[in-house]
Amino acid sequence: MKKKSKIITGTIIVFVLALTVILIYSGNKKVVVAPVTVDNTMLPIVDKSQILGNKDDLVSFSVSPNVKVHGVLSYRGVIKGGYFFEANIGIHILDASKKVLKTSNAVAKTDWMTAGSVSFEGNIDFTGLPTGSAYFEIHNDNASGLPENDKSILIPIIISK
Repeated sequence: MKKKSKIITGTIIVFVLALTVILIYSGNKKVVVAPVTVDNTMLPIVDKSQILGNKDDLVSFSVSPNVKVHGVLSYRGVIKGGYFFEANIGIHILDASKKVLKTSNAVAKTDWMTAGSVSFEGNIDFTGLPTGSAYFEIHNDNASGLPENDKSILIPIIISK
């Protein structure tokens, strides 16, 4: 009986120690909602002065204004204000004159049927696009097609090789 008691006591001690370690390390995690990526972590957009359009709808985005982009870019963000239809949101790359160079879409990662904040992510390939100043446009998926229902956010970027 003493052997069984020692095993149970040892198991409880190991469990308590493991739980303590988990609680200590989980308490040190920072939860950051928001854009600009540093070591693949999104940070809040501090200065929206260079962003055009409905910039107050953008909560966070992993592509900073005036960042150099090339190749395939993975991005993610959080936006509010009803930009999604069937969990899709429009993504366009525009030249400096705001003509469309490339069209794509991103996908909602949280409940998209809300006017509140929705997380999204996607990939876009800049290969073959002309280098220089451009815009990364986040555009609502306007199912009505009516121009008065269009909303967009334009983030200046630099396409490089």
